[in-house]
Amino acid sequence: MRVLLADDHGIVRRGLRALIEEAGLSVVAEAADGLEAVRLTEEHRPDLLIVDIGMPRLNGIEVTARSQKFERAPGVLILSMHADESYIIRALAAGARAYLLKDATDEDLLPAVRAVAAGKHFFSPAVTSVLVENHVRTLQKRGLSDSYNLLTDREKEVLQLLAEGRSNKEVAAALDLGVSTIETHRGNLMHKLNLHNTAEIVLYAVRKGLIR
Repeated sequence: MRVLLADDHGIVRRGLRALIEEAGLSVVAEAADGLEAVRLTEEHRPDLLIVDIGMPRLNGIEVTARSQKFERAPGVLILSMHADESYIIRALAAGARAYLLKDATDEDLLPAVRAVAAGKHFFSPAVTSVLVENHVRTLQKRGLSDSYNLLTDREKEVLQLLAEGRSNKEVAAALDLGVSTIETHRGNLMHKLNLHNTAEIVLYAVRKGLIR
């Protein structure tokens, strides 16, 4: 796997490089700001982009969004100081696959890299805890109950596969169903759970413990 590191702190990049190379992966380039990260991503076409969410000239979420427009888009792992749900939703909507807090342990980085390489999502344990706590608090505040049990068995299967990062076509192939049938199941489960996009599907699955 070829990796590009983007962080405006040189000491952070050096630490990340050491961990990445120790795992036998190749760091093909480093960027100190967002515009440089986009330019180097287009030039080197890495498999994985590890990007700080807060960088000069262009923030990590915008870097992520622009990187996904390339013909060979990299998987993206966001590093952030923010466990706030709004940041996580924006990062996922931009195309990020993993979201790690900067105070995460070294043991979290490589599992996150492997998850992104497999097309899956990964979140810091602290991020998962925040999402679960926010979900419970919101339900209590509104006097609502979780609607997961309203889903049919097939809708639960579709939810799981979508949350793992598969497209409608890939879900259809996995379940031996037509794409239009998957689209119907997707629409039904999103309506029952009051979800509006793929990012919210992923966050819901994290809260329910369906994915890490």
